[in-house]
Amino acid sequence: MNTPSDTGLQAKLAEHAYRIRRFALRMGEVQGQGYVGQALGYADVLAVAYCHAMQLRPDDPQWEGRDRFLLSHGHYAIAFYAALIEAGIIPEDELDTYGSDDSRLPMSGMATYTPGMEISGGSLGQGLPIAVGMALGLRLKGNPAFVYNSMSDGELDEGSTWEAAMGAAHHGLGNLICLVDINNQQADGPSSKVMGFEPLADKWASFGWHVQRVDGNDLSAVIAAFDTARALTEAKPRVILFDTLMGKGVPFLEAREKNHFIRVDPPEWQQALDILDHAQGAAR
Repeated sequence: MNTPSDTGLQAKLAEHAYRIRRFALRMGEVQGQGYVGQALGYADVLAVAYCHAMQLRPDDPQWEGRDRFLLSHGHYAIAFYAALIEAGIIPEDELDTYGSDDSRLPMSGMATYTPGMEISGGSLGQGLPIAVGMALGLRLKGNPAFVYNSMSDGELDEGSTWEAAMGAAHHGLGNLICLVDINNQQADGPSSKVMGFEPLADKWASFGWHVQRVDGNDLSAVIAAFDTARALTEAKPRVILFDTLMGKGVPFLEAREKNHFIRVDPPEWQQALDILDHAQGAAR
């Protein structure tokens, strides 16, 4: 049974997730297209990460004591920027520059452009190996910060992911938390058909990781998973597998057979925003 404080936290994070979804749709409208389905599906995870779990200083993105968040799936940049705006790291008025020349918000994540962006992601399968190196380095320096590696289920096709998973367990990296978005879509079709990855939890466990698998659109489950991963004391890496729904919160986008990269008619952007606003207003 939820306590009043639990209920209050969930309501607060639901508001953050709603705003992250809204920011992503507004950026999508700037270009008329984008990886908006992923942003809508992953917003609950990002809300918990940036507005609850992670140690950050919005006015000092390079603070040495910060938790590191690596966006391995660089095409999720629109979702990531929305989270950075909600966390106060990037001002909201930059949203209208998304994907434009000289913008700090390019369509794929690039560390040289964007405050709070730790790596230039997008070549899938590279984030977790980098995260292993970062986690080792922080441990050697005695820095207690966590390294979060966010990745897509399409990256499970990459051998580098599993080499890094094995290395992380070998080195006992208890400061490494891997977040996997399982939305079962990639550019070539359903992820599970491009390269079957089940039983996924068993595979990660067999590599020596602490594993949780939760509904990534259930805020209470997401909060509990993050809290558990951070509180563990054993010297082993942690992975949270999030089952998410592409286009979450906008039924006509949820229903699309293919929504890896979304293009919609101009009036539909406002329609999507209106749907989100109505649902959030009813929930308040």
